[in-house]
Amino acid sequence: MALPADVTTGTWTLDNSHSEIGFTVRHAGISKVRGQFKDAAATLDLAENVADSKISATIQTASFDSGDVNRDGHVRGEDFFDVEKFPEISFVSNGLVAKGNSYELTGDLTIKGVTRPVSLETEFNGVAVDPFGNTRAGVSAETTISRKDFGLTWNAVLEAGGVLVSDKVGINLELAFIAPAA
Repeated sequence: MALPADVTTGTWTLDNSHSEIGFTVRHAGISKVRGQFKDAAATLDLAENVADSKISATIQTASFDSGDVNRDGHVRGEDFFDVEKFPEISFVSNGLVAKGNSYELTGDLTIKGVTRPVSLETEFNGVAVDPFGNTRAGVSAETTISRKDFGLTWNAVLEAGGVLVSDKVGINLELAFIAPAA
């Protein structure tokens, strides 16, 4: 897999202010709660052969934001992320395979000290030069994980049956990277 003609090799950096690291989780079996992590850093080391490229990222767990102060405080606490003890989530890629117009990105995701392999369906959204002369590339990716696989097991049983928080968490990424300086 060769790089598209308008993409340069080197280390691209995440533009956190134009990116979103989002999640979706079912609540009480009847609705979905969405939110995001607002503080992250990532590098995308692009190689001439795209399959040899690597990405690494860290997310600050204290930046968890679901739009509800009480819920956010609970999720940042010991029942879930325990941000004092585990301040970061990390991802390090170990494979990239073309699948038609998209890619499968594989790597190791670490949450709360537990590392598990994950696979993300990834789409390259193209390259643009902004009004300030920065070359940017856009990437979308998504996956679903089991929160229990990462030791996030807190829950409450509902009176009518079922549980308050689903095990499955959808992860949705809309990422903007800035090219290395020429």
